[in-house]
Amino acid sequence: MQLTDRYNISLNLLTDLYQLTMAQGYWAQGIAEQEAVFHLYFRKNPFKGGYTVCAGLAEVIDLLQNFQFSPDDIAYLGSLQGSKEQPLFQAEFLKYLETLRFTCSVAAMPEGTLVFPQEPLLRVTGPILQCQLVETPLLTILNFQTLVATKAARIVDAAGADKVIEFGMRRAQGPDGALSATRAAYIGGVGATSNLLAGKLFDIPVKGTHAHSWVMSFNEEEESFAAYAEVFPHDSVFLVDTYNTLEGVKKAIVVAEKMRSRGTELQGVRLDSGDLAYLSKEARRLLDEAGFPAVSIVASNDLDEYLIQSLKLQGARIDTWGIGTKLVTAFNQPALGGVYKLGAIRNAAGSWDYKLKLSEQLVKISTPGIQQVRRFYGKDGFIADMIYSEEESVAVPATIVDPNDTTRSKVLGAEVAYEDLLVPIFTKGKLIYNQPNLSDIQEYARQQVKQLHETSRRFLNPHLYPVGLEEQLHKRKMGMILKLRRQS
Repeated sequence: MQLTDRYNISLNLLTDLYQLTMAQGYWAQGIAEQEAVFHLYFRKNPFKGGYTVCAGLAEVIDLLQNFQFSPDDIAYLGSLQGSKEQPLFQAEFLKYLETLRFTCSVAAMPEGTLVFPQEPLLRVTGPILQCQLVETPLLTILNFQTLVATKAARIVDAAGADKVIEFGMRRAQGPDGALSATRAAYIGGVGATSNLLAGKLFDIPVKGTHAHSWVMSFNEEEESFAAYAEVFPHDSVFLVDTYNTLEGVKKAIVVAEKMRSRGTELQGVRLDSGDLAYLSKEARRLLDEAGFPAVSIVASNDLDEYLIQSLKLQGARIDTWGIGTKLVTAFNQPALGGVYKLGAIRNAAGSWDYKLKLSEQLVKISTPGIQQVRRFYGKDGFIADMIYSEEESVAVPATIVDPNDTTRSKVLGAEVAYEDLLVPIFTKGKLIYNQPNLSDIQEYARQQVKQLHETSRRFLNPHLYPVGLEEQLHKRKMGMILKLRRQS
């Protein structure tokens, strides 16, 4: 089930008002069909990290396949009034929207691909009015899912060979936030979720234990464990910190011995508070001494990659990590900050005019052209990325220039292997991309992270992975900046 199926309504109004007012402006000026190129990208890696994992393309595809204004949409737009109480949208423009269908071409990085600042995750080419109308929904989907997939990949990287489970639905930003976050977290590498609806919709494995309320509903803690084991003899994980964690572990062992006498085994105990390093080591000792070395120790309690890393350095004996709030809300960075900028527009003569947005901040100056990203790699993994314009030839060997520090450049020889990352998704409105299943996307993302050098994956002051503009594109951009500066 896709995004539009979940809502069962037209999502063409899932956008900002100014997209529709600009659309009417293009239409009124007779340039609605003028061909344009837009790129969606971000300026900084989230979480002060060294990489980003793109996610959300499947829902973008679904949204664009169902691009059509419904009669209800048209009626609503027709009801809107301007400041003088006149209709905001002209009747003829609304008739135009009634028959409008998506005819753009789209190229994008496959979900799970590692992406870096200034690189387009997605490129839209087609009538400028349509390119404009899809801006906001593309950003709202890709910004959030890419953010959460990146957070998940960092958490999974910190956990190493341990299991990671997502159960943050109750802390997510609403129902769709929960579903989107679970999907993105799975792409980032988590092994299961507590979110049943996400499990159903996306075929993600589901896992869960019980809450403190289960324990508190019985007169004795041991009685609560025994009752749970009776109902779930092969799937019992006891939450042991309702009253006293280590006493809870001892009571879990008593119940585990009774289970074993009946031919079943306790699967795990969960720690949800306190000093997780100390408690996990003591719990492991108690379990091992009692003859239960295979019982898993699950930990939760506002965990993230930093705390997991710290607990591992302290020798914590945790083998399964339950991650909630700080994953699904991307707690320490609530927005990716992706943008959508015009790179080129077709002129009356049929050639492309490159476009560039100026800014007082170098990082906010957009890159002109029809951009593609070329990734160079060797036997040990990724070497560097080059942003180039498909309308211009690429010199061999290639030189890339850091867009944020023009004194930094790198030469990539002809012998270096490479691949272009933006792949065709739609051609003139027709879907041509074969979408992989979610588990294949997850595995692809895992392999992508492994190919990035460990110094670029560290959480504190990661090494800057080399990304640059192809030399000719860099020169064109600098020339345009100087020209526009003189004109302003």
